[in-house]
Amino acid sequence: MKKSKIKILLVDDEPDILEILSFNLSNEGYQIYTAENGKEALKVADQYMPHLIILDVMMPVMDGIEACERLRMDKRFQNTIIMFLSARGEDYSHVAAFESGADDYVTKPIKPRILNSKVKALLRRLLNEENDGNISFPNMVIDVEEYKVTYKDREIVLPRKEFELLYLLASKPGKVHKRQKIMEAVWGSDVVVGDRTIDVHIRKLREKIGEDYFKTVKGVGYKFVDKTASS
Repeated sequence: MKKSKIKILLVDDEPDILEILSFNLSNEGYQIYTAENGKEALKVADQYMPHLIILDVMMPVMDGIEACERLRMDKRFQNTIIMFLSARGEDYSHVAAFESGADDYVTKPIKPRILNSKVKALLRRLLNEENDGNISFPNMVIDVEEYKVTYKDREIVLPRKEFELLYLLASKPGKVHKRQKIMEAVWGSDVVVGDRTIDVHIRKLREKIGEDYFKTVKGVGYKFVDKTASS
């Protein structure tokens, strides 16, 4: 999908923040819509069906957490990418956001270039949706058909579950995957495995590919970080 077809909804009660975000992201080529509180965001989302929603936490009328929860209850927005951009950096704010259904949480202030990279990473699946199912980064290619990973021009053989875990995380860079969702997607809801299973597989992937690609989100799960996105 071309950037010009991707719609982003920005939600913040500070006009200056909306103006800055709108300016930077519209310059990247995206279609930008805005709202000043959660209640207004629901109406704008219903009208324009954005691909990405960037929410503040603390807002009048309806805060970002409630707005996110309501969006996720609507089947039309279950796969919409939702990112929080907030000045609140406490752990409980992060956890509340992820529990409400957020894909990512970024703390203000953030440099425009870094924000643009974050957005690009979150939208990578949409921007590359016409590819052959493989996932490509400058230093890595994940071949889903051959269950093969090429990293820095060398082939890495991964056991099936390690490969499936890598593919799941890398398919949506920047998205935080909850532990329960990872378990269901990789091992299946009918398989009973220990809670440490995911941690062990992440450790093995870090040993083979590098620690920087896999970020632990305390109390929530894991996400894949595209190290080249902000370079």
